[in-house]
Amino acid sequence: MLGYRGSVASSIRRAGAFALCGTLSIAAPAVGRGTVVFFAAVAAASLFVIDEGFLFDLFARSADREDRTLYSLAAFSLAVAGLAILATLFGMSVSVFVASVLVLSYGNLGERIVRTRRHSGAAPAVGFVVGGTLAAVAGQAAVLAIEGASTAAVVDALPTISFLAASGALLGALLRTVLFARDDPLTMLSVGLLLWFFAEISVPLSALDVAIALSLTATLGALSYGLGTASVAGALTGTVLVLSTIVLGGYDWFAILVTFFGVGSLAAKYRLEEKRERGIAEPNEGARGSANVLANAAVALGAVLAFAASSLLPVAPAAFLFAFSGSLAAAMADTLSSELGGLFDGPRLVTTFEHVPPGTDGGVTWQGELAGLAGATLIAAITGGVFESVGVPGAIVIAAAGAVGMTVDSLLGATIEPRLGNQGVNFLATLAAALVATVTVLAVGL
Repeated sequence: MLGYRGSVASSIRRAGAFALCGTLSIAAPAVGRGTVVFFAAVAAASLFVIDEGFLFDLFARSADREDRTLYSLAAFSLAVAGLAILATLFGMSVSVFVASVLVLSYGNLGERIVRTRRHSGAAPAVGFVVGGTLAAVAGQAAVLAIEGASTAAVVDALPTISFLAASGALLGALLRTVLFARDDPLTMLSVGLLLWFFAEISVPLSALDVAIALSLTATLGALSYGLGTASVAGALTGTVLVLSTIVLGGYDWFAILVTFFGVGSLAAKYRLEEKRERGIAEPNEGARGSANVLANAAVALGAVLAFAASSLLPVAPAAFLFAFSGSLAAAMADTLSSELGGLFDGPRLVTTFEHVPPGTDGGVTWQGELAGLAGATLIAAITGGVFESVGVPGAIVIAAAGAVGMTVDSLLGATIEPRLGNQGVNFLATLAAALVATVTVLAVGL
């Protein structure tokens, strides 16, 4: 027990040391390119100078101790230096640079502190999100103050910096869940690139909008995990999608997305024991993982991001709404056709119409096809209802695109799914539906 407590205390001290090192990034507005030089020097010292003593013991992970080299601190410092180059030479804002560093630094610290009491489950990820968000908000506010912004200007900027901080912390927690500790530099750089994009598109935000968005995001993430419809990684992926959709698209876009998540999750849980007996149940008690969530919603996320950046693109913003809804109509259709259709006997292979066992890739039942069409129609109806500009003609386009995507999914499942995997097939099916919806709306001028 004493050895375990000592290991935990050492882990927290190490995370705290990395957090303090990351805090030095706040000096970037004052020292400019000296930030790059400083962190590059820290990396060099970690690799070639510090091989024993207090600093070595403070920063060393177990792999570092074996080779007597602080690889982890060197990788961390090089990642910070790389982001600093983007901030000093390529236009990334210093505020985004600092937020990205602090999200990882203090997110890891928050995660380690929580792990002292709750080693498993969602609690460590929540610790990462809370620690990273609070530190990133404080860091961005400090940068604005150092750059000469008034107190009123800092307060006015709080909605934006809170959104950036929360988005970065959620992405960081997701990547920390699916990657290894040695991949922290990749996590930091990924957070930095995402926040840089969000900062560049300059979406106007109010304090109320951000507060509501964060509250809804946290509530839905907790519900999806608590009800067992998503794993920790799946819930984090969903929260990133939800937060981005609400802030960058709006509540109308969110209504479409949450319909897909809600109905799809219920369908996965429906008659789960019977599905398990038939060998068609989703693994992990029907809980969706990050790969499954992204396979079905990555195209929709891309459409939201493109819509937010539509002023920079030579495409009408409405086209991205149809891409968003078309992809989710296909995802809904595929989910319902497989989750409900698999409960019926007599599936036939979509390419040859021969009878195949339930759960066979590319096998369909007429009941499943009807359920899929109903799912696509549901997404289309909601889109037409909340967007007056879409109307009945646009809803028909979205439903048809969803049906096309469902058919593409079945065809790919019957032919090349062993090579692509289920997630790859899902992604291509939603992409096909998005393209059909977009091309159609642009061709007919809806």
